[in-house]
Amino acid sequence: MREIDVSSLSAWFGSKQVLRDINLGIERRAATAIIGPSGCGKSTLIRCLNRMHEEVRGARVEGKVLFDGEDIYDARVDPVAIRRRIGMVFQKPNPFPTMSILENAVAGLKLLGRLPKPELQERGEKALRAAGLWDEVKDRLGDPGGRLSGGQQQRLCIARALAVEPDVLLMDEPASALDPASTLRIEELVTELKDRYTVVIVTHNMQQAARVADWTLFMLYGEVVEFGPTSRIFTTPEDQRTEDYVTGRFG
Repeated sequence: MREIDVSSLSAWFGSKQVLRDINLGIERRAATAIIGPSGCGKSTLIRCLNRMHEEVRGARVEGKVLFDGEDIYDARVDPVAIRRRIGMVFQKPNPFPTMSILENAVAGLKLLGRLPKPELQERGEKALRAAGLWDEVKDRLGDPGGRLSGGQQQRLCIARALAVEPDVLLMDEPASALDPASTLRIEELVTELKDRYTVVIVTHNMQQAARVADWTLFMLYGEVVEFGPTSRIFTTPEDQRTEDYVTGRFG
């Protein structure tokens, strides 16, 4: 069952068009990988899925993004509410360095309104557990988030996104700046999270896409070249350009 339907989506930065007539259906509670060479529009696409693209000066979007049947670009839709339900984790870990680990985990919750301290702590623990970080930090929740390792900081950012209880989690190359062990933990986490959330992950790593994704989208020059089950994309792609990319002949 689809959670997000994208139709005739195009996007610009000023006069430069970066996405061209994208059509895509994202399945509920599955992991979808977006692959393609640098500059092909992967990050712009996922930023269009929760209206972050429009935060850039001069950026604009045309087309539709239906989330549970509602067009998120309808004038009546609150973009802040959309970003709560469709969370984002960025390429570089960005915890608030002077905030404690627990404060980082519940930072998004505090923006939603005043909650009793016990509830904040409970939801912070739940998010840290969901991000696979609780056992590593439970005895130092008051330490600054900036003291964690890079991989732990990224999982803390994932916890922060999960604390507001989104339906969808967008991940923009979440492991590209991490060491192999931390990368493996992020991949394991994606596999765990897709049982409860819809996950969309941008990655340059072909092996990573093959390991974690149920569906894979290959993009080139701002367009969709091919989209389908990951097993097919990597073994019997229908487009020669897809085969050339996943076998390393270009990109």
